[in-house]
Amino acid sequence: MTAASASAPVSAEQPLLLGSGRHTYEWVRNWAKLPAGMAELGSTHGGIVVDAKNRVYVTTDTANALCIFDQDGNWQGAVGQELGGGLHGLVLREEAGTEYIYAAHLGGRTAVKLTLDGKVVWRVPYPKESGIYQNEGQYAPTGIAVLPDGAIVVADGYSTSWLHLFDKEQKYVKSFGGGGTEPGKFQTCHGLCLDTRYDKPLLLIADRANHRLQHFDLDGSFVKLFDQELRLPCFTTIEHGNGDVAVPDLQGRVTIFDRDMKLVCHLGDNEDPGLRSNFDVRRDRLKDGQFTSPHGLAWDRDGNLYVQDWNVLGRITKLKRVKPAAK
Repeated sequence: MTAASASAPVSAEQPLLLGSGRHTYEWVRNWAKLPAGMAELGSTHGGIVVDAKNRVYVTTDTANALCIFDQDGNWQGAVGQELGGGLHGLVLREEAGTEYIYAAHLGGRTAVKLTLDGKVVWRVPYPKESGIYQNEGQYAPTGIAVLPDGAIVVADGYSTSWLHLFDKEQKYVKSFGGGGTEPGKFQTCHGLCLDTRYDKPLLLIADRANHRLQHFDLDGSFVKLFDQELRLPCFTTIEHGNGDVAVPDLQGRVTIFDRDMKLVCHLGDNEDPGLRSNFDVRRDRLKDGQFTSPHGLAWDRDGNLYVQDWNVLGRITKLKRVKPAAK
């Protein structure tokens, strides 16, 4: 069976396939199952992570800051209500056998570390020491990366496009980046991740409005940019094992690159430009097999992808990995 294109007619009974080769996926229809009394998930905006038990944690802009589903889409509850309205750019990290979620908190203008049941371990306020801000109201963090020694880098993507380095004790160290179009500068440094695929770990940063990704070293020095096959990249997520990179692109598709940052495929490209990067798309205009505004995504341990569209009512899609047929 060959992978179907996003626009090819497929009946509701047939598997809807996207991608090709090792990145062939089945679009799982109606994956997220909400509890009785919840008609809609609510505005999905922020990010997704998957824990070691393949539980999927999804942010919303409602009081349910983190909604939890199992691998089959069954509702497992919601946590972190005190952080409602703005968790963003999630990272999951195991530390001494315990998993934690790190996030930017737009609503609180902080970075946070959370337990999996939503309890706050610490908060990091705006970097007053940087001299960049007159007050915390000028700070709008959107992404976070955790470095090997426990230090963090926080991206101020919705305001100044500066990135801020804090040590493992959450003390301010330095800032880098800032606004601009030249290499090493940003227009919306939206999301980032720690990239450990090479001899030395790097930061892989989504420079959204400049339509590109950028590599920086862990001291905040520019290394390289990647500006092909991207519209409005929001985040970067690296698959365990093969080192491929998935990028949720707000302009209506998911893009996958290999470890050399060469294009592998686009998934779910929306055929209607008017629906791309569009928050207010209602149910009657959503089509299986086509994304509208991919904002966050994560792989689980089995290679399946979970994609969060930026959507007024809430939209989470599971792409189930299809193994290539044996030759």
